[in-house]
Amino acid sequence: MIPELGHYALVLALALALIQAVAPMIGALYRDASLMRLARTTAIVQFLFVALSFLALTLCYVTSDFSVVNVYENSHSMMPLIYKITSTWGNHEGSMLLWVFILALFGALVAIFGGNLPATLKAHVLAVQSWIATAFYLFILLTSNPFLRQAQAPFEGRDLNPILQDMGLAIHPPLLYLGYVGFSIAFSFAIAALIEGRIDAAWARWVRPWTLAAWMALTLGIAMGSYWAYYELGWGGYWFWDPVENASLMPWLAGTALLHSAVVMEKRNALKIWTVLLAILAFSLSLIGTFLVRSGVLTSVHTFASDPSRGVFILAILVLFIGGGLTLFAWRAPMLRQGGLFAPISREGALVFNNLFLTTACLTVFVGTLYPLALEALTGEKISVGAPFFNLTFAPLFIPLLFAMPFGPLLAWKRGDLLAAAQRLMAAFGIGLVAIAATFVAQGAHAVLAPFGIGLAFFVMVGSLVDISERTGLFRVPFKVARQRAIGLPRSAWGTAVAHFGMGVTLLGIVCVTTWASERIVALKPAQTVSLDGYDLVFDGMVQRSGPNFRELAAKFTVRRGGVVIGEMAPAKRTFSSRSMSTTEAALMTRGVSQLYLSLGDTNDDGSIAVRLYHKPLVLLIWLGAVVMMLGGLLSLSDRRLRIGAPKPAKAVAKSALQPAE
Repeated sequence: MIPELGHYALVLALALALIQAVAPMIGALYRDASLMRLARTTAIVQFLFVALSFLALTLCYVTSDFSVVNVYENSHSMMPLIYKITSTWGNHEGSMLLWVFILALFGALVAIFGGNLPATLKAHVLAVQSWIATAFYLFILLTSNPFLRQAQAPFEGRDLNPILQDMGLAIHPPLLYLGYVGFSIAFSFAIAALIEGRIDAAWARWVRPWTLAAWMALTLGIAMGSYWAYYELGWGGYWFWDPVENASLMPWLAGTALLHSAVVMEKRNALKIWTVLLAILAFSLSLIGTFLVRSGVLTSVHTFASDPSRGVFILAILVLFIGGGLTLFAWRAPMLRQGGLFAPISREGALVFNNLFLTTACLTVFVGTLYPLALEALTGEKISVGAPFFNLTFAPLFIPLLFAMPFGPLLAWKRGDLLAAAQRLMAAFGIGLVAIAATFVAQGAHAVLAPFGIGLAFFVMVGSLVDISERTGLFRVPFKVARQRAIGLPRSAWGTAVAHFGMGVTLLGIVCVTTWASERIVALKPAQTVSLDGYDLVFDGMVQRSGPNFRELAAKFTVRRGGVVIGEMAPAKRTFSSRSMSTTEAALMTRGVSQLYLSLGDTNDDGSIAVRLYHKPLVLLIWLGAVVMMLGGLLSLSDRRLRIGAPKPAKAVAKSALQPAE
């Protein structure tokens, strides 16, 4: 009964989506207020039906209803409850249901908190959002039904893919989807504005909170996925330039550019056409990522499906929304009025510089990811584009971007003074130079480029705080006065500084772990020792353990530093009989923000076992920086001027609702 209820609720959501996709647009065309108001009701009820459908699938997993094919193929009665719940989206069908759940959630949030939007714009936004939802409802119902029954319910399920039975994968996909799908709101705003032919600073202010919320979720989702791959896959790396990893990086780069471009549009009514294009591209790249993960064109630990027929359906969705969006943009953009002018040396100019390098970096990743696929499709020839290509092309684009980052907030709007900004950054320059010199002294000439990376990271971190220092008068006025000024600063200013500081923290972690990470691969027998960077690990032997749905062979190590025991590590290999699969469970020991990383290899004929030991200096800064960036976004989002649903005076609302489109 529960599966049928979930399926029926999804069908009703599709029916409501069709109504919402058509009626509000007709209402906006004929200025029919009742039809436009219908969008709000249908968006909320549509979300309730999708939520009911998602809840039904979750209950099927929790109760181990193996008559549902999806549950049988991805669950096991002995799995811990948390993994039964996360199994709901740990597969293709369930993850697509999560996708439309989040899509409907964003539509409902716009309906509820979009009271300050002009009536016609809100109607168009919700209609476009519903067209997207309709396409994905059809995709699920026609090709990926999560509620499909089988006549005879098996006694036991096949179990969830073992590498997905992890807390990192419990959090990583929902956060990624909040980012991916969140950009659909920016897309819907862009298409709605193009339909109306009117884009102004108010539009940028309306779209920024939604974009910022999606960017925050995607930032944290990428970081969580990186950390999961780091400890779960057993290879000790935080980023492999896997095509599916790149699929999440590309919309993040485009979304970052969109956030900065929208600031220029809001403050100076400039870059209007470019901002709209970025809003279309950010979601378009999210759709491309969906295609890569679910079409079968890639083989990766990150992919959910390998069914070409589904890929064709998603490809049709891509052509419809990306092609349609860009076609509408090409038709309507020339009719839009240009915004204000500004000098190259200005805050606007700095943000344009930011956009130039971000979009070029995004294009580089796009070409490196899709070129091998296109070449294979056209010629049948297989090539691999890996880390060397991306490191040589991506890094040179990001270095000047990071160097320019502290300058932007210090430049005035319209026309700035670069020399004055540089003078205010002298302390940051000085600290950066000291960091470079100290690194050279400590490490010698073993790593020529690393000291400059360290210096750049400190320059970015200290430089991000200079704007706050200047605004508050820190070190120039009494501390009490500076504190009062700091309290009175807009939260968006604090958010910018914190997010930029987080980028410097991540850069510091990347440089340190890339340059000074150490590794040893040895075969050990009990009582033997392996040493690395002052740490001594004694192999104490093997122990068999059992989990709820697996058996585990763990190796116990005693860790010493300077002859003193500082802890134990127990890497393991798990065997999941239901799936006939094994996983490597790495052991981590955290020392400050550095880590010892230990994973097991194969057992040799002489009774020894292969062990891979890493020392990762300052590696946790990579993910700590991402958390700091997300907190910066949260601070900005909490600013009253950007808060979603900040009310507009009633007269202004009424006037905007009646004003005809230009």
